[in-house]
Amino acid sequence: MARLPDAFIDDLLARTDIVEVIGTRVPLKRQGREYSARCPFHDERSPSFTVSPTKQFYHCFGCGAHGTAISFLMNYDRLEFLDAVEELAKRAGIEVPRDTRQAHQGNESRELYAALEAAAKFFVQQLAGSTKARDYLARRGVDAENQARFGIGYAPDGFNGLKDALGTDERRLNLLDKTGMLSRSDSGRVYDKFRDRVMFPIHDRRGRVIAFGGRVLDKDDGPKYLNSPETALFHKGRELYGLWQVRQAHSKIPKLVVVEGYMDVVALFQFGVNTAVATLGTATTPDHAELLFRNAADVYFCFDGDRAGRGAAWKALESVLPRMRDGRQAFFLFLPDGEDPDTIVRKEGAAGFDARLAQATPLSEFFYAELSKDVNLAGMEGKARLAERAKPLLAGIPDGAFRDLMQQRLTELTGVGQRAAAAPAPQPTPSMRGRGGAPAPKISLVRAAIALLVQQPALAEAIEPPYRFGILRQPGIPLLMELIELARARPGISTGGVLEHFAEREEGAALQKLAVQSFPGEVATLRQEFLDALAQLDKQTRQQRLEELQARINEVGMSGLGDAEKAELRDLHAAR
Repeated sequence: MARLPDAFIDDLLARTDIVEVIGTRVPLKRQGREYSARCPFHDERSPSFTVSPTKQFYHCFGCGAHGTAISFLMNYDRLEFLDAVEELAKRAGIEVPRDTRQAHQGNESRELYAALEAAAKFFVQQLAGSTKARDYLARRGVDAENQARFGIGYAPDGFNGLKDALGTDERRLNLLDKTGMLSRSDSGRVYDKFRDRVMFPIHDRRGRVIAFGGRVLDKDDGPKYLNSPETALFHKGRELYGLWQVRQAHSKIPKLVVVEGYMDVVALFQFGVNTAVATLGTATTPDHAELLFRNAADVYFCFDGDRAGRGAAWKALESVLPRMRDGRQAFFLFLPDGEDPDTIVRKEGAAGFDARLAQATPLSEFFYAELSKDVNLAGMEGKARLAERAKPLLAGIPDGAFRDLMQQRLTELTGVGQRAAAAPAPQPTPSMRGRGGAPAPKISLVRAAIALLVQQPALAEAIEPPYRFGILRQPGIPLLMELIELARARPGISTGGVLEHFAEREEGAALQKLAVQSFPGEVATLRQEFLDALAQLDKQTRQQRLEELQARINEVGMSGLGDAEKAELRDLHAAR
């Protein structure tokens, strides 16, 4: 994890509304001072995921997932630490310290991104000088605005255009090779991978170029599309072409339309359908499905209506089904033979394409239609076969209304499940226990003081050093001392900030458990409880010291004590 100044992290978390960050991705429901939802990190029927705006952290009582807004973005959006920090910093309008950003990326990583950006600029320059490439885009109806929006360029014919322009030394050649821009013959000759192709840069979710797709100008010149190979920056099963542009066009994406080709995405944008993305020469993967639903609740898969198209649609369904939490919808649009989104939108315009989307087949309908297309549902054998096919797939759907309705539909079609016993009453989740029900078990004074301090770090301001209890020989005293010093050194630090500080230490798990406990009462009441606990610890410290002095008296006699020890003994007896 990159090291950032503590003050910056505290400021960032203080400026971040964790409810807003999580609420844009997970539907939250207010419950008292906190918010709840079904956990986005595991499948569950009853909500056990809570978000605390005052403590600035989240916790799932079911699977144990927890953390701050930073860790939520890391786990939910699958961002690296600094990427999550930069996203929150952008929302808050503050800058990430430059030194940390540079240290995090590392020299080679920065150079790889720079090499790809330089290649993208080279291809754009080559497009400006290529009449045939510009004529091709003109025939396809791609105007200058969309060429610029997608950074479309042209890889010149010949084997060394890019290599000669950017590979001016061994280090640059090595960078181009690592980014997948070069190929090598059996004889060892190195040459440009992309030649005489219209080039489509692929951007990551931060808008950086990570790869390219190249399309031939003449359909007879090799494979229609050629994609960059997998590299350290590019994993085709995790990226979607056009998603960066869609996110730039919408503050909240209404839906996503998944198509097959780069030109389909560009053409749809050209005609006003600015919600299109494409998989990168591969079937829809589980990572694609998760990424799609993270950005929009409604996803439309657009495929050819032939056998291959329906096969691709089924693979997409298999990836989507386990991610169909309530509130999400998936649809399948099958186009007429010989048509693709590019040709359809040119003939029918955005209105015609939207009309087709409105008639798309819901996932549930496509699911049962595909499973039963070679099954005779008039007989028991056919019904049993359908049930057998459907059950393992239905089992993968997250608990919720959609799963219940899919199971209900299977029962309607087959009769399976009609005589099933009523489901047992749901057991209380961990989030229900100890909340206004049975009293929480009694805990030690040290643990109580730590728990109060984790929940209200500002309580540390109520005491001043020196701290008598710091010498008390009890488990947890060193941690309590460290927490007090942390809170006093970083005024305004939140519960989330404390947990972030201990995230990589063994104490972190214990502090997390204490952070989710509920302490009734106002801040003034909690402050008094904290002070009372410390007063009791001071009393125990005095008793510990009395016992030490008494042990010394037993060993050397009263006369063996020094003057300072005798004075201390008198003071301790007087304080009892």
